Amino acid sequence: MRKYQLNNELLEFVEQETYERWLSRKAVAHVKRDKARGNTTATNESYKIAIHKAVCESKGKDAYTNEQLDWSLLSKYNNEQSKKHGRYYKKQFALLPSVDHVGDGTGEAYFKICAWRTNDAKNDMTYLELVELSKKILNAYNNS
Repeated sequence: MRKYQLNNELLEFVEQETYERWLSRKAVAHVKRDKARGNTTATNESYKIAIHKAVCESKGKDAYTNEQLDWSLLSKYNNEQSKKHGRYYKKQFALLPSVDHVGDGTGEAYFKICAWRTNDAKNDMTYLELVELSKKILNAYNNS
């Protein structure tokens, strides 16, 4: 068994090797960002462990919306196609699994897995800030 073994449910949608490449790339990107924010303890290995734990805990679903993520989209995004087709291309990747930082990135590595669309909307908000914004949006919608 591999160190970062996916469960059988997710292996139906993504190959183990593809997952491990994605995991490595995500860890490297988050370590780089966090070190720039002043985190001197961030390491690729500790981030891979934390991200993999979040993947396992997610059971393949978005941590904030409970939507089933599309794990078959891992490593399929193409920057050239995105430039060519813009938002229409990006919409196809709404349920692409992404790694959301919980906290400001200056402490211990802690992540949640959510859809790219969710992560994009959440941006740098905390979970509670996202909930409050969502309530305001629903309230405005219901009163229009």
